[in-house]
Amino acid sequence: MKTVVMIELLIGPVASLLEKLIPDKDAREKMAHDIATLAERQAHEQIMAQAEVNKKEASHRSLFVAGWRPFIGWACGVAMVNNFILVPYMNVFGLDVVPLDLSTMMPVLLGMLGLGGMRSYEKKNGLTK
Repeated sequence: MKTVVMIELLIGPVASLLEKLIPDKDAREKMAHDIATLAERQAHEQIMAQAEVNKKEASHRSLFVAGWRPFIGWACGVAMVNNFILVPYMNVFGLDVVPLDLSTMMPVLLGMLGLGGMRSYEKKNGLTK
C-alpha cells in the first residue's frame, strides 16, 4: 500500500508536467487519466492477489495453515463470552473479576466478521452459502 500512496503523491506533479510536454490535449488527458487510475489498478491487483492467497489457505489440509482463522475466531469468541457473560455473573456472586481489555481484539473480530457488511452482501447475492 505504500506504493499506492507514493503514486498518488506523484499524480499532481506529473499531470502538470504533462501539460508542458504533450501539446495534444486529448493525448495529454488520456495519459493523465492512465496515471490517475494506476494507483487504483495496483491496489485492486494487490487485493485480488491476497484473495487468492486466502482461498488457498482456507482450502489447505493442514490445521496450521487453514486453522489460523478459526482459531482467532474462537479466541475472540471466548474473550467476548468471558467479558459479557462470565465476568458479570461472577461479579454478581461476589467474585471480583476484571474483564479483559478488548480494545486491541475488537478490530480483529470486526474485520473477521466482515466489517462493512461484505459477508451479508455476499450471502444476499448468493455468492456464498
